[in-house]
Amino acid sequence: DPMNAVRLFNEKGADELFLLDITATARGGITDPAFVQCVADECYMPFGVGGGIRSIDEMRRLIRAGAEKISINSMALERPELIAEAAKVFGRQSITVALDVKKDWFGRYRVCTHCGTRRTDLDPVVWARRAVELGAGEILLTSIDRDGTGAGYDLDLVQSVAGAINVPVIACGGAGSFEDLERVIEEGGASAAAAGSLFVFH
Repeated sequence: DPMNAVRLFNEKGADELFLLDITATARGGITDPAFVQCVADECYMPFGVGGGIRSIDEMRRLIRAGAEKISINSMALERPELIAEAAKVFGRQSITVALDVKKDWFGRYRVCTHCGTRRTDLDPVVWARRAVELGAGEILLTSIDRDGTGAGYDLDLVQSVAGAINVPVIACGGAGSFEDLERVIEEGGASAAAAGSLFVFH
């Protein structure tokens, strides 16, 4: 139950929460603003919402419901100008661009969209730089290859992106221990370490 998870993270002192609806793009809708409002009523920390967001109006609905940040991924690639529009309306501190990254057959990092089901030819460093130029206030960087494995973050990926831009990078995908959290910040250069399974199941 997401609301139970929110209460747990409140009690344990999490710094920030992201609600990412991984089915939203496929079904052509955003997270229900009524649910976002319920989270806002319960959540004592800043939180962002992502998944299926396609317009400024949809962002406005979610922010009015209580979200402090908006995360965009697939639509940012389809309409990069949306990043600039959103940053102008809400401030770049409220706009997070999510990068889902997976290695191709040649071992090259490539940006993926639609919950990782579509691979592009974009290098994540190139796309991260472009997103920041357009107005992204931070980058949520997820290694699809490491996600859910507990094998540790992809430090090479995190280092390459974090070293190329001047906004915070939140590393995601692969956290299996507290040591992993430390390494991705100390060695990877991430500004924050995100985790799902590690925190939900422990």
